[in-house]
Amino acid sequence: MKIAVLSGKGGAGKTFVSTNLAAVANQSVYVDCDVEEPNGRLFFKPEDVTKTNVYTYLPVFDEKKCTGCRKCVDFCKFNALVFIKDKPLLFPEVCHSCGGCSLVCKENAIEEKEKAIGIIEQGYHRHTKVITGVLNLGEASGVAVIAQALKSVENASELIIIDCPPGSACSVIESIEGADYCIFVVEPTAFGFHNFCMVYELVTLLQKPCGIIINKMDSTYQPLENFCVQHNVPILLRIPFSQKLAQMCSEGKLASEEDEKTAQMFRHLLEEIGGAPA
Repeated sequence: MKIAVLSGKGGAGKTFVSTNLAAVANQSVYVDCDVEEPNGRLFFKPEDVTKTNVYTYLPVFDEKKCTGCRKCVDFCKFNALVFIKDKPLLFPEVCHSCGGCSLVCKENAIEEKEKAIGIIEQGYHRHTKVITGVLNLGEASGVAVIAQALKSVENASELIIIDCPPGSACSVIESIEGADYCIFVVEPTAFGFHNFCMVYELVTLLQKPCGIIINKMDSTYQPLENFCVQHNVPILLRIPFSQKLAQMCSEGKLASEEDEKTAQMFRHLLEEIGGAPA
């Protein structure tokens, strides 16, 4: 089973939930797809870590072969190519590495060359395999790194917990596409509720079963409660605001390994959504 953990904004507690869900399972794989700022490894502190480069491909033009036909520029729907002074010019930050420009070039004037954009780290923490996608600084999109991280668990038989990027952009779609169940981590505030609604719309479009965890709850936020009732979205867990939990997180500790009550809470959650291994 693949469980994706999402939030509409950063800081809601997505990594807190996903790391502890993975930690309480008998056997699990934790995949950190928040590649711009992955921090699950700060809690797991994995050992025996191996690293693999992730590459994308960018077109390189041979000026001697190029006839200036513009077919590559006209083909690119991402506007990564423009035609200046009788030759194509690439904006690499916008290129999606689809390879279409090289396919339509009848003069064979376009080659694709590798560009390293990030790494995949793999290590272990007790019974959890920890996979972390890390995007290189300055790169515009982490989709390729996320895809590579998830590809490494395609044939895994263990419970897979996917720590998604915040928000509802392309990187989130890539993270949840293969998920069996989605968990929203939501703060009970107007801001948290507004951002949750955007992510909920995305998950609904992808027809994923889902539930909500309300984190850092010091009071009831009625619009969120009403929304869950109206849309038949189960509230899986209400985690009260806790200075003790906050302290453990600030020290990079897995709360479920430090506090039995927290461990029981997450074990019960896994059982409720059918993710607890036999």
